[in-house]
Order: sequence, then C-alpha cells, then structure tokens
Amino acid sequence: MFDVDDVLPRLTLEEKAALTSGADFWHLKAVERLDVPSVMVTDGPHGLRKQTSASVGLGLGGAEPATCFPTAAALGSTWDVDLTRRVGEALGRETRAAQVAVLLGPGVNMKRTPLCGRNFEYLAEDPVLSGELGAALVTGIQSQGVGASLKHFAANNQETDRMRVSVDVDERTLREIYLPAFERVVTRARPWTVMCAYNKINGTYASEHEWLLTQVLRDEWGFDGVVVSDWGAVQDRAVSLAAGLDLQMPSAGPRSDEAVVAAVREGRLDEAVLDRAVRRVLEVVARAQPALDAPGDYDADAHHALAREAAAAGTVLLKNEPVDGAPLLPLARGRVLVVGELARTPRYQGAGSSQVNPTRLDDALSALRAQRDDVAFQPGYTLPDGRPGDDASLLESAVEAARGADTVVVHLGLPAPDESEGYDRPRLGLPENQVALLHALAAVTRRVVVVLAGGSVVEMPWRDDAAAVLVTWLGGQAGGSAVADVLTGAVPPSGRLAETVPLRLEDTPAFGSFPGEHGHVRYGEGVLVGYRWYDTRRLDVAFPFGHGLTYTTFGYDDVRVQVHGSGADVTLDVDVRVTNLGARAGAEVVQVYVRDPQAGVVRPTRELKAFTKLTLAPGESATASFTLTARDLSYWHPGLRRWVVEGGAFVVEVGASSRDVRGALEVDVEGEPLWGELSAMSTIGEWLEHPRGAQVLAPLLAPREGEQGLADLDETMRAMILQMPARALVDSGFAPVDHDDLAALVALANADEEG
Repeated sequence: MFDVDDVLPRLTLEEKAALTSGADFWHLKAVERLDVPSVMVTDGPHGLRKQTSASVGLGLGGAEPATCFPTAAALGSTWDVDLTRRVGEALGRETRAAQVAVLLGPGVNMKRTPLCGRNFEYLAEDPVLSGELGAALVTGIQSQGVGASLKHFAANNQETDRMRVSVDVDERTLREIYLPAFERVVTRARPWTVMCAYNKINGTYASEHEWLLTQVLRDEWGFDGVVVSDWGAVQDRAVSLAAGLDLQMPSAGPRSDEAVVAAVREGRLDEAVLDRAVRRVLEVVARAQPALDAPGDYDADAHHALAREAAAAGTVLLKNEPVDGAPLLPLARGRVLVVGELARTPRYQGAGSSQVNPTRLDDALSALRAQRDDVAFQPGYTLPDGRPGDDASLLESAVEAARGADTVVVHLGLPAPDESEGYDRPRLGLPENQVALLHALAAVTRRVVVVLAGGSVVEMPWRDDAAAVLVTWLGGQAGGSAVADVLTGAVPPSGRLAETVPLRLEDTPAFGSFPGEHGHVRYGEGVLVGYRWYDTRRLDVAFPFGHGLTYTTFGYDDVRVQVHGSGADVTLDVDVRVTNLGARAGAEVVQVYVRDPQAGVVRPTRELKAFTKLTLAPGESATASFTLTARDLSYWHPGLRRWVVEGGAFVVEVGASSRDVRGALEVDVEGEPLWGELSAMSTIGEWLEHPRGAQVLAPLLAPREGEQGLADLDETMRAMILQMPARALVDSGFAPVDHDDLAALVALANADEEG
C-alpha cells in the first residue's frame, strides 16, 4: 500500500501527466518504481461489464458473466430507496469480486424527452426522485469498498450529436432541474468519482467547464473525488485540467500526455493544478487497494433473487379494469394464452456501454408456465433480427387461438434497435405489426392484458384495447420471472411511473426543440420538464407521473402540516395517515408535492419534494411523516443567483400521483428579503419594493408645484412608469435630478443601514 504524500513529490512531470490519463480502455496507469498499481474501472450502471484485457470498446465481447439487474428505468419506478440501496450493495460486491476499483454508474440525468435513446439508463424525469435513488445506489456500491462514478455531468439529455452539441440553457433551469440530482448524490453519498458529459453547456464543453466542474461541483457542493471524462470527451487536456477535470479516459496515446508536459513547461498550465489532479487520482487508487487485495466472492443465486425482487417492484400496473365483474389481474383460473415474441425472446437491457453478460436469463413464458399448467403460446409478430416468420400469418394464428382462451396476455414492446446509447429513438409509438396484432386480438376478446417492455414510455393510442396494462421496462435477467410473479399475484405490483406517459409526441415538453439544429439544442421549456410541463399547461396525458395501481386500494386522511421558523431556516412537518382498504397486502407510494401560487417567477403547478413507500396488510394503517426544508420551498433567483424562499402562501399536497391529490393544506410562510443591489437601470417598481430604495426615491416622486406626483397619475401612466428604469425617468425629466444625482442616490440606497 503506497502513501500518497510520499509518492506525489517523487513523481516526474512526465509521470504526473501520465497518471491523469488512462493506460488503455479500462485501466489507469501504474508507476511501478513507486509501487503505484494500475487499477481497473468498468461499466455499468445495472451490472458489471468486465471485459478481458484483449477486449475493448462497447458490446459484450469477452465480458465476464455478472448479474444483470433491472435497468435504471425499472429501478426508478420502484420508488424504493432501501431496495435500490440493496441493489447497489450487490453491484458493489460483484465489482469487488471482479477486482474492479470503480463501477461507472449510476446515471442521474433527467428524462427531458421520451425519445432520448439512453433513457433506460436514467432514473426519472424528476430530480428529487433521481437524487434519492441515485444516492442510494452510490451508498450501496461504495459500502463494499469500491467506488461509483456519478454520470453524466451535466445536461446530457440526448444521444443525437452528443459529442458536440451545445445545450443552451439558463442558470435557473440548470439549478432547478438538471443539477439537483447530482447535488443530492454528491452531498449525501460522496461518490468517489463524477463523470463529465460529452456535450457543451452554453458553448463550453463539459470537460472544460470551470464553472461546472470547480465552482459548482467542488466549491459549492464540496466534492473531493476524481472528475473523470466520459470516454473520448476531452478536447484539450491542459484546458480541462485547469477547469477541474482530473482524469482523461480512455488512453489517448502518448501525444496527450506530452501535450500536458508541454503546457506546464511553457507556463500555460500551473504545475500545482496538475499536482492537485494527480493527488485526487492517487487517492482513489489507494482507497481501492483494501478491496482489491481481498476481493471475496458473491452469491449468484441470491443476486438473481434480488434482481427478481427489484424487477417486480419496478413493474407498474397502469390499468386493471373489470371484465365480467372482476379485474383481469391477478390472473384467475382458466386457459391463458400468451401472445408475443417478446414473451420468449425477452428484452431485458438496453444497448451500448451498459450491456451485461447475464449469469442466467429468465423469460416470461417459461416462468409463467412454471407457475401454471394452462398456458398456451403464439408468437404473434416478428422482431428485427429475430426468428423468421410472416407477420400476417402469425397474427391470424394468434387471433384464432385467442377465441378459445379465457385470458390473453400480450407481450409488446420496443424492439432492441429502437433504443440504444449513441442515437435517439425514431418514434414514440410501438411497431405497426405489434399494434395491428393487439387490435385484432381485442376484436375477438375483451379479456386482454398487455405486458409492455421498453426502456422508456411509448404513446398508447391502443390502450382501450386492453383491460389491463402492465409496464415492465427493461427488467434485467430475472425480469421474466418477476412478470410471472405479478401476473399470478404471487407478488403484488408496487411500481409507480417515474416518467409521464403522454398522449402524443407533440405534447412533450421538448417537442420542437429536440434534438436541436446546427450544433445547438435550446432548452426553451425551461423548468417545465416532465409532469411540471403537463400539469402546469393542463395537458391531458395517458398516465401521469407517480401513477401506479396494485391489487388493493388505499385511503388517505388526517393530513397535517406544521410550519417552523421562517426564511432560509423554515421547515414544514408533514404527516398523513394511509390505510389499506382492500383484502390484499400491498404497497403505496406516498408523494408530497409543493405549490407556490404567489411566486414572483413562473413556477410549475406542483413539484415533488418527498416520498416514501409503505407496505400495509389488509386493514392496516400507518402514518407517513416528512420534513420539508427551506430548499423544498425555494426557487433559484436569477438576479440574486441564489436559492430564495419567497414569502406568502404555499400549498402542500399529498397524493398517489401528480394528478391524484388526496389531501392539500395551505400554509403561510414568512419569506426572506429578495432585493439585491439597485442600479440606474433598476425599474421604479424595483426601487419602491426595496426598503432603502423606497426611502430614497419616494420624495422625488412626490408632487411638485403645478405637477402631478406618481400617486396622482392615472392607472395606466403609473403602471408604465413603474416599469421604467430610473435612468429613463431622469432622461424624461419627470424626476428633478440629473445623472450625477442619480448615481449618488444609487450609492445611498445600496449603503448599509449605518452608511
């Protein structure tokens, strides 16, 4: 075990440069003469993809078997912090057993649009949900003595032109939507590394963004680990090092290291900056040594069982309407016909860098047959690059078989080529051959259950063709058994939507500004992302954020909110009692939203601020308790450039989705001063709202002999003058001062109380 303080001063300049770039695709460089070993980092967020030394790049070539857990889209839908942490612990155990120092995940980027090809790797469209679950994953992984890499920092919300595109976005939107999940994970879970994104932010590459990598990440949030580049994201090593990047991956050959050496010798890069990056890299290498020296093993069967539990917990029951007097799910006795190639050829993970070579693989058809003996099968349609067949004849055979079935379970979903790292989805809907099959089945039976697979939401104009719809996402290697568990009722569904299901692509927030053009993508929707957009604009949706059913129902009552303190120190204690009203056990996700109807800026109709998952026996009640802080009531003030609590009425809503509010209470909160410094270009209205400014300016707006004062003007003129900058008022001659006088008034207004 080497000592960082001993090694660092003994390194040559060339060795320092070398330590801040990779040795190959997956390994960091060693310094053998000083006993600094090479360590390995590898993908991915939902399972270890350790490739042999002879294998590089994407794909599964040479990858060792590992547990393929449900993807982030499924884990996000669990809304279960404890379960997500346990998945993280299992990922950490497998990482350690494989003698890998850092697992490259999780990803907590926001789902700005359902067309992002990498949405399956991200948790939610909401930063609170993403941040809580992301922190749980990192905590679990790192509890095993290995590191996590939080990614992709930041505003990486599309795959189209991902290595060059500039995300043009205002600071308030960054602070409220695209940075908070990262902030929550960094400040709570302390990841060993943070991975910067490929894209530019307002014209500057993330790998060279000093404001992002140093001012925000380190100075504000206190991050003390390694900032590593996404693979191939570095344009200029010296510029990136100065901005706060520590490690370029993968190896870019000797020229990259030589450029760093030259930058130091020519005075373009301070060697102290390089030393700082080297220290951070060495600290991570040293931190990993105890685990790498004692890797241990893991229980593959136990991890498969955990993957099955997590897949079931992330399965969302969107609808379950009665047919012949009872809901179709859980499946009753009788003949079940399973239709759909995806039932026996499962889609269980996405494509790209996160692919895992599973230790085993369950399919839904075999799993259901293991639990029931009355299950028939028809493939119904073909898949790209799948088994050969004719869609027309497959449809005809499936419809004929459906006539003799008691219940038809149709497996539909996005084909593998539709979503992947590296490109975005070509459409929001399902393939035509699958939709045609569903329509034909619905024409001969009302007892149709749709089981839907995919890494993100799809539009559902066909949803009335099915009495029940179950979304499984990409459920990992045990997803097939998890589906069977939920269908039969062995496990009740407990997932909730972590992303809104829209009616049409045209309704989505980024429509018209995705994926951008001419190298820029404009985030014109601002803070109205996901359910914030749909709810604020009162758009109809197929299914709202947070929605999900189970095999029982829940009642809410006794909602209470208590306010403590004021301004930046305010807290709200929220309590609600939840009761299982049905005859089956089940889990309810209690969601707390906040509304600010009197805000001085445009705020979403409601924003998720807290949640918890309660498992209740029939007739059982429990009280869910939450404490909201000032940050939960705040918005990012563009002028003051800080979080502010604006005083006035707030509404705390408790419910089962963003559109299923079961109780709401209005409370009055004493805010904090929101005025900043005044200037000659501050409006008269801003001067009068400022306590010192009003004192200084009010006498000048009083009536003069033979003239009207501000209060004497008619409503329209007064409103116009309130919008005028003070400088314009002086230029117009309305105020009896010149520009020198105005400058003195500005200084007086901005002086402290004793000035």
